[in-house]
Amino acid sequence: MSQASIGDMLNDKAREQMISMSNNNKNISDLKAGEKTDGFYLIKSFEVKKTTNGKQYIDIDLVDKTGEINAKVWDYSKEIETIVAENSIVKVRGEVLEWNGTKQLKINKVRGKLQDDVIKINDLIPSAPIEPTEMLSEVKSYAKKIKDAEIKLLVENIMKKFNSKLIYYPAAKKNHHSYMGGLLYHTLRMLRSGEKLGQVYEYLKMDYVYAGVILHDICKIIEMDSDEYGVVSDYTMEGKLLGHIIQGIKEIEIEGDKIGLNREKSIILQHMVLSHHYEPEFGSPKKPMTPEAELLHFLDIIDARMYDFEHALDIVEPGQFSDKIWLLDNRNLYKPTE
Repeated sequence: MSQASIGDMLNDKAREQMISMSNNNKNISDLKAGEKTDGFYLIKSFEVKKTTNGKQYIDIDLVDKTGEINAKVWDYSKEIETIVAENSIVKVRGEVLEWNGTKQLKINKVRGKLQDDVIKINDLIPSAPIEPTEMLSEVKSYAKKIKDAEIKLLVENIMKKFNSKLIYYPAAKKNHHSYMGGLLYHTLRMLRSGEKLGQVYEYLKMDYVYAGVILHDICKIIEMDSDEYGVVSDYTMEGKLLGHIIQGIKEIEIEGDKIGLNREKSIILQHMVLSHHYEPEFGSPKKPMTPEAELLHFLDIIDARMYDFEHALDIVEPGQFSDKIWLLDNRNLYKPTE
């Protein structure tokens, strides 16, 4: 789908008049154990699995703009699998259960969206809290702050290459910023934080900081196969065999060669992308060897962790603790009353 059609889908006021959700449709964040739901949700991922006794079932992750819930279709049939596989949006009827302290939806009926169904798509799409074109414009403004002409041209050329997909791509299939526009939002918050820290640590070469932040995850667009809703169906062949870090290094080298980028500048930028995961088990065979590379790693970690805290505490009442958050080392998080 083109960038223009995405914008029409999300912003056209005329379409807003066509759409309203089912009266019974409940936000995922409002679902409670013991309740029933009957409404539309977006399929984030699904997989046909087997129970310990060999019976097939369908494991589905459903999302709307308020959150995500795991769902099960225990009465497997090929017909139901086809419905799930061929539809991004489904209407489900089921009951909310609790399993090991986590909400889960048992689906009793499911069907695809019909032509006559009127659905407010913005209610179903988890997305960044800033309008995509506004985020893209601000990220580009940071690229313009790069003083080195070669580095600036490299960054602008690579951004231009992925421009249309940057509008909607998530930053991950699961976990942090795994929603429409998540990659831009993650990048933008890192740029804002990096700019502030550059005012504290004045010896930092901000050209490398800005370039490193913009380029460090941009090849997730090559790594993952996402639809226009920001839902990743799978990792691409390149993603499975190489990953976004290696792809990012290749982009810098290939695009750098086209413009005659100075070898040292190219290697430094490649090193920043290579080392930003810090540990070999997370994909980085080298640890940061420049202060800008070190900062890039921690900007990445900070923004991912702050997202995890915000996302987990969003559904917690003041004065209460969250469930254990696996992404944060199985910690229970507390939400202050004031």
